[in-house]
Amino acid sequence: MTDRFDKQMLLARGEVVAPPQQAGMAELPFCKDRNFGLPPALLLGAFGFFFAYLAVMWVGFAADGLVLPMVVNFIFVAAFAFVPAKWATMKPEHKAKALDWAAFRARGIDTATGPTPAGEATTLVLLLPACIFLWGIATTTIAALV
Repeated sequence: MTDRFDKQMLLARGEVVAPPQQAGMAELPFCKDRNFGLPPALLLGAFGFFFAYLAVMWVGFAADGLVLPMVVNFIFVAAFAFVPAKWATMKPEHKAKALDWAAFRARGIDTATGPTPAGEATTLVLLLPACIFLWGIATTTIAALV
């Protein structure tokens, strides 16, 4: 069913390669910029929409059995906001600061499809959280009317 591969056979097939060279953490591409290239206010706005959605759902579907699940949801959303923010500032070997609002408005950001102006980037970042928030309002409104 299964066969053992010995090292000689793997070497003959060219499947054994040299291990990667150890580089300092500052030289690795994923450690150069840990601030996500967006101003903190924009990221806080996105998480503000998520918190607002949870608040609408909590108020709209208020029940004694939902207290613990909603508290857990709030804790998770807070963790999803806090952990990346903390990660961006933990012992960085670089001194790159988060993009301030003025620089963001002047330059925009670089995306996979090319440079994006600040207005479009703001729309891209806040569109999904805003739609989720509006979906929560629609859901609670429909539940209240039925």
